[in-house]
Amino acid sequence: MRQGPIKDLAALPVGRLGIVPLESCASLGQRVNDWIVEWRKERTPAQAPPFGPDGYQRDSYIISSQVPRFGSGEAKGTISESVRGDDLYIMVDVCNYSLTYNMSGHTNIMSPDDHFQDLKRVIAAVGGKARRINVIMPYLYESRQHKRTGRESLDCAIALQELIKMGVENILTFDAHDDRIQNATPLNGLETIRPAYQFIKGLLNHEKDLTIDSDHLMVISPDENGMGRAIYLANVLGVDMGMFYKRRDYALTYADGRHPIVAYEFLGADVAGKDMIIIDDMISSGDTVLETAALLKDKKANKIFICSTFGFFTNGMEKFDLAHGQGLFDRLLTTNLIYQTPDLLEKPYYINCDMSKYIALLIDTLNHDVTISSLLNPVDRINAYLEKYKNQK
Repeated sequence: MRQGPIKDLAALPVGRLGIVPLESCASLGQRVNDWIVEWRKERTPAQAPPFGPDGYQRDSYIISSQVPRFGSGEAKGTISESVRGDDLYIMVDVCNYSLTYNMSGHTNIMSPDDHFQDLKRVIAAVGGKARRINVIMPYLYESRQHKRTGRESLDCAIALQELIKMGVENILTFDAHDDRIQNATPLNGLETIRPAYQFIKGLLNHEKDLTIDSDHLMVISPDENGMGRAIYLANVLGVDMGMFYKRRDYALTYADGRHPIVAYEFLGADVAGKDMIIIDDMISSGDTVLETAALLKDKKANKIFICSTFGFFTNGMEKFDLAHGQGLFDRLLTTNLIYQTPDLLEKPYYINCDMSKYIALLIDTLNHDVTISSLLNPVDRINAYLEKYKNQK
């Protein structure tokens, strides 16, 4: 459906739509804008609410913003036009380390802390004049520090509450490390969205001979924390699910934020001869998913596909190149929700799952103040795509 999923187009928008992609999210924001421009231009005059000559159907919904810095490294947020009465969607990628700034003659790489501060600066520049402020933060800032295991700060909860106090009404994020972080904002909207449909679509577009049943395919969680997303995907596909859990030695030194792993133990059915989908929320160094793939190969698994919402690849791609060359996995899928290096996009085994259309659907629907429940649960879309895939074989 080219016009998007909105069934009740008679519902008046909350306000004139404005998309504010920060520099860290500029390319993704532009693609999101292009989708919405196309959909709204295709709607008939009767479907388009009377929002003034430049209100509902415009050539661009992007509102430019800047965060210039002084020589000392301090900064300020600015926006290029009036946003009074607008329904704003501010997009930020806190993981975009390709951006830099100068401080006292030195070049500094933008950290997640810098990006989050810039987000707050742009919100402050709005000055409370917008009708509604929504934040789209694909990777939730500090989401790995979501609970206490000792005398520790709760950075994610603090950040979320800062945004709420600044007037943010809704926060959209993807595959939060722990869904329970929603408890930090019980009276405001915090949606954590999983890109299950985009993974299935991306995989089936590139693999034409898969058999989707319990005799030929399994979904694997590389650890106990990701079991929920693996169970969901396995149930939707109608296949079995398996899980590795990390046996740690808590008597040994706590280093790099974790206790050392002694062994990986597997729980699940026989994997011999079956294709595997390893699904996780993020790939940091890649040690866990590659160890999982190696253990599955030892158990005589067939093809192995690694799916992760966020691909950080903090130690580079060399170990993935080596593992792929050794036949430990066949495909690697991540999304474009965070910065991707040109080197990653050129890998022959890599599949990029574009999330721009999905985000555009969410924005277009929310702007009309219509429920997004059907978008958050993509079972029907996955089943339809599976049926189409089976009919093409």
